[in-house]
Amino acid sequence: MILRSNTGGTQQTGVTTTIRKRTALSDLDTIRENPEWMPHRLDLQEGEVEFVRLPQSRFAEAGFLFEYRPSHPSDTFRIAVDKLAAFSVPHAPLHFIFHTAFCRSTLLSRALNIRGIAIGLSEPPIIADLASGGEATKGLIRPLLHLLARARPGGEAVFVKPTNHANRLIPQLLDAAPKAHAILMTNSLDPFLRSVRRRGLIGHRWGRKLYLEMQSYAGMDFGMPPEETFAMTDLQTAGAAWLLNQRYFDQLASSRFAERLRVLNGDYFNDSREETIAAVLDFCGLDIGTAKPATEIFAAHAKTGGPVRKQADDQILNEEIGQVRHWVDLIADQIGITVPTAQTLR
Repeated sequence: MILRSNTGGTQQTGVTTTIRKRTALSDLDTIRENPEWMPHRLDLQEGEVEFVRLPQSRFAEAGFLFEYRPSHPSDTFRIAVDKLAAFSVPHAPLHFIFHTAFCRSTLLSRALNIRGIAIGLSEPPIIADLASGGEATKGLIRPLLHLLARARPGGEAVFVKPTNHANRLIPQLLDAAPKAHAILMTNSLDPFLRSVRRRGLIGHRWGRKLYLEMQSYAGMDFGMPPEETFAMTDLQTAGAAWLLNQRYFDQLASSRFAERLRVLNGDYFNDSREETIAAVLDFCGLDIGTAKPATEIFAAHAKTGGPVRKQADDQILNEEIGQVRHWVDLIADQIGITVPTAQTLR
């Protein structure tokens, strides 16, 4: 069986699961009692949820949770969807980090792993599965969120950072967790487009698919005939997708959820890391006290764990990004929004 999800600002190519072990009553008791067991994948075709045993130490490591592979078959179990309603566990305060991709949201999620204060879950694939499942997953959102936010011995609150490809699900997630607060994280267009270009053909394809995705639930008429839309450059298309996401965040920030949302600029976070983390925790009703995030998290690339490399200057790329930025700014002015969405986290 192959389960697929697009996540993390890049294309995730298939996740293959061959373990078919189902749960006996004693297994359910074990999973219920141990908070390391977390919902990992949703298989609607089989009507099952795959659980994996995930040590808390994994949350602060580089990369994404969709990449996690249990080291032993006994660390994976599958539970029938119809058993979830009765599968109640104590859960911690839950909050979200929603993002527009390539804006240091992964770094923030990792930095929020502060013992006794909070844990950050970076792109658990179960959220992407909920988003791609449409109406069929509507009744599963609340119980699966409770299981993601399982209470732990340290009493930590849980911050879930879904893939940006699950942004269509933001209203449903906030409704399912009525006490949750959320950070809407973004940054300027230039680093977004540079990240798209850095990923080569896959990045360019990702940008085009993101545009189609955004148009499906947060779309607008750009006033172009189909042939002109098709003729847009890859970076222009990615820029249009970024603009649609800014418009969507702007709408959310003035919606019925407004009091529970704050916008954070990723560039500000990079310049003011400790202040930002303290502000995020304060907004969510948490006191960092004398605790501090692990400084080594900021010394390496949040996604790969390797060194952070500065991209070589490319004059042709600079010119194209400048042209796309000018085009996006003109459209933003016409529709009456500020881009990027202005920071409201204080």
